[in-house]
Amino acid sequence: MSNRLLQRIGATAFAVAATLGLAAAAEAQTIKIGSFLAVTGPASFLGDPEAKTLRLYADRVNAAGGINGRKIEIVIYDSGGDARQAVTFVKRLIEEDKVDLIVGGSTTGETMAVVPLVEEAQIPFISLGGASVIVEPVKKWVFKMPHSDRMAVEKIFADMNKNKLTNVAIIGGSGAFDQSCRKEAQTLSAKYGVKVVADETYAPTDSDMTPQLTKIKNAAGVQAILGCGFGAPTSITARNYRQLGMQNIAFYFNHGVGSQQFIDGAGGGAEGVKVPVAALLVAAQLADGDPQKKIGMAYTEAYKAAHNQPISTFGGHAYDGFFVAIEAIKRAGGTDKAKVRDEIEKTKGHVGVDGIYNMTPADHMGLSLDSFKMVVVQNNTWKLLY
Repeated sequence: MSNRLLQRIGATAFAVAATLGLAAAAEAQTIKIGSFLAVTGPASFLGDPEAKTLRLYADRVNAAGGINGRKIEIVIYDSGGDARQAVTFVKRLIEEDKVDLIVGGSTTGETMAVVPLVEEAQIPFISLGGASVIVEPVKKWVFKMPHSDRMAVEKIFADMNKNKLTNVAIIGGSGAFDQSCRKEAQTLSAKYGVKVVADETYAPTDSDMTPQLTKIKNAAGVQAILGCGFGAPTSITARNYRQLGMQNIAFYFNHGVGSQQFIDGAGGGAEGVKVPVAALLVAAQLADGDPQKKIGMAYTEAYKAAHNQPISTFGGHAYDGFFVAIEAIKRAGGTDKAKVRDEIEKTKGHVGVDGIYNMTPADHMGLSLDSFKMVVVQNNTWKLLY
């Protein structure tokens, strides 16, 4: 083999190695945020706006120069709300994609399924699921953005106290989030002087809740109903409630219905329903001095401009999770997982669309009860009460 040929081979190998090296270096310079979301399936009203929000704000941050010169790369897998799929995708995010942290988990069920994986891998995980069990007891590497189901029940029971409603019926699905809400209601009833006089469950595939609501209607002394759940079944429940002429019984839902889809799906049945929600849903109605008004309006305008769709509290959870993560990375000076975890836990006074976050080693959510707003469905939209 001639020296000239050897030189050419050597030069080619060097060029290839250099190219691969530059590619690897470029990849190492990105901040990789992994996510698994119910973009399709029964819980798509959660995951779809969450995915759109993560991509929207990653693009905006990158357009502004990234974080300390590093661009953000979002890796999203569609779990369809399936816990088994969530486990598969989280393994892939950790082992193959080698993400720096995870912001995801549209539902409580899929979130809880992956907790052992993220704890073992020691990777920061910010969940978008709602149930208290996600962070209670505290798990070192797990945080959550939405208000808890316990907070929702407390806000609802406090409003029932104000309106002298003491006898309550519960209706909800058989899923993890619904059952957690039901458990919280039963546990907190004595504290608020509320008596549970009926308790009905429906299956996720049920398309008519008339039998359960009829039992509630015929139960002695029912003054109010607490609906636990999310998705299409909640709209069906509200629609059947009105069809049965039960408007003399006050109706509350937990925060799992915080989107226009719930109202539209109920076909007028949601009129008068009360719900505790994040301030985002009524940002325009907040007082001008409210610190959440500006940020809520900015998100609303950006999301509607990008997607021509109404906002939901669920996209707001992703917004808060994204920026809590970004601010922690900034304070940590990079993506060292242990340092980022520590900085998430130190989050103080962070104004989000869900509330003002103040996390501690004992509180991996960081929201107070007053961050919830009580609203009512009026004229096919949300009206702020207080």
